[in-house]
Amino acid sequence: MTDKTLTRMDLADAVHEEVGLSRNESADLVESVLTQMSDALAGGDSVKISSFGTFSIRDKAARIGRNPKTGEEVPITPRRVLSFRPSHLMKDRVAAGNKG
Repeated sequence: MTDKTLTRMDLADAVHEEVGLSRNESADLVESVLTQMSDALAGGDSVKISSFGTFSIRDKAARIGRNPKTGEEVPITPRRVLSFRPSHLMKDRVAAGNKG
């Protein structure tokens, strides 16, 4: 297992290598895709990327939580959360990577 994190710059470099766009054009393309995804999610839409997965927004209701240290009950306000559901292909690929 590696501690590497894939960054925007890594994605832009991959686009530069694979597609042949300049580094600036590659960075702009990655930024544009991420902006489109975030705008859609912020607007309440889902984002589905075939063979990868689906990002969606879920509304969570208000509830009573408990501070584990003191046992005190604390109200948790309603909120919107981002969730990701990987495709079966992505699940299989990740599982296969764990075996090697």
